[in-house]
Amino acid sequence: MIGGEDSQAPRSGPSAKEKAPQRPRAAAKPRASTGGARSRPARIGLSAAAILGFSAALITLILDQATKIYTLFVYDLPLREPVEFAPFINLIVVWNRGISYGLFQQDGNLGRWILIVVSILAAVGLSLWIRRTEAKLLATSLGLIVGGAIGNVVDRLAYGAVFDFIQFHIGDWSWYVFNVADAAIVAGVIGLLYDSFVLEGRRGR
Repeated sequence: MIGGEDSQAPRSGPSAKEKAPQRPRAAAKPRASTGGARSRPARIGLSAAAILGFSAALITLILDQATKIYTLFVYDLPLREPVEFAPFINLIVVWNRGISYGLFQQDGNLGRWILIVVSILAAVGLSLWIRRTEAKLLATSLGLIVGGAIGNVVDRLAYGAVFDFIQFHIGDWSWYVFNVADAAIVAGVIGLLYDSFVLEGRRGR
């Protein structure tokens, strides 16, 4: 009986499984990414082209408004005009109620606000284009147009018309009177056309 009781008593100490040393598990190998484009992190911030475009817009706006404010309120051009600035350039005062270079003149308040709304919508649309493009010349050209458009919108809101003061002439022949914003818009359109007809084809190759 005693021997039977001893044989049925639970054994003290670790079991055979516990005594056996456990083999360390091999580290799991990282799985190769199969997500393709999905595994790429989303791009944060602006591209180099977008930075150029928005910088061009900001510089254009600052230069345009600075020259207008100085010419109107510091130099007091309305009392001094006409001023010969260079052999082919005179400074005069022209209040433009149309678009750039005096086109599509608007006499009423409705036409003024239509031009303001159209200019703002155009600036927003071109800004979205700047945000998406990777072409630096294209972004810079769009930025010049955006800055010029906003500069003239500021004039329409502040004065009711756009302040033009630069007159280019050769002898008795005179071109349109314009401002820095108008010049930037023309430069932007030229750059846009060059990018569309020349550089776009090269990028396609």
